[in-house]
Amino acid sequence: MSDHLQTPAAMGFIKSMLVGFNIAFWVSGLALLCSGIWVQIGLHRYMELSTDYTNTFQIVLVGLGLIILFVGTLACCCTVKAQSSLLYLYAGFLTIILMIELAIAAGLYTYKDHLADGLQQGLNQSIRNYGPDYVMKSADFDAMQENLGCCGNVDYKDWYSLNPPRPVPRSCCKQPGPVRCDTQDETQIYNLGCYMKVTQYLERNMGRIAITALCVALFPLVGSILSIALAKNINKAKYEQMA
Repeated sequence: MSDHLQTPAAMGFIKSMLVGFNIAFWVSGLALLCSGIWVQIGLHRYMELSTDYTNTFQIVLVGLGLIILFVGTLACCCTVKAQSSLLYLYAGFLTIILMIELAIAAGLYTYKDHLADGLQQGLNQSIRNYGPDYVMKSADFDAMQENLGCCGNVDYKDWYSLNPPRPVPRSCCKQPGPVRCDTQDETQIYNLGCYMKVTQYLERNMGRIAITALCVALFPLVGSILSIALAKNINKAKYEQMA
């Protein structure tokens, strides 16, 4: 490393950069934590209708977000104390977090495909089991039809094709509130099926989360470089003082 990077001014600059990074890193952890909570609250009802649904994904997001918040908080102490051993340890943690985040970003697309594969079967199963015997699943199906503006799996006729046929539920109404709705009148209900709507919704939102995870993955790379640079400067400064 050249001499102009060993000056106190340069070390102070690197330390300031690292402090700024720690703040941004902490915010990125908060973003992942919020994403995991949002998936659990906002996407949970749609995701669990798939036969391949698992809550591992949101648990990983929440867990990683909490780890980043914890590590980011400790990193501020390491930077202020300017101990090279702690900075190297911090760089090691950042490298591990980087690999985890890259794995999450790559795995999101596979996870999304698994959800889509099981969704067709899951929606058909939910239609067959719709009723008071499956209250939670039926409520989730109603919420999906109301929120996404769809009816049935392929289309609203799926309800008539059951054995025995069932009437189209009120959640298929374009105005499902207190307004009178004739579910036998196809002009008053949603005609499009929910499979296409849900897959588009999941693809759009899961893609955003994957991009967020990929962007967040750049933070550990930058932080690791800054931590190692500052640690090397500190060690060299100590060596020159002893010499």
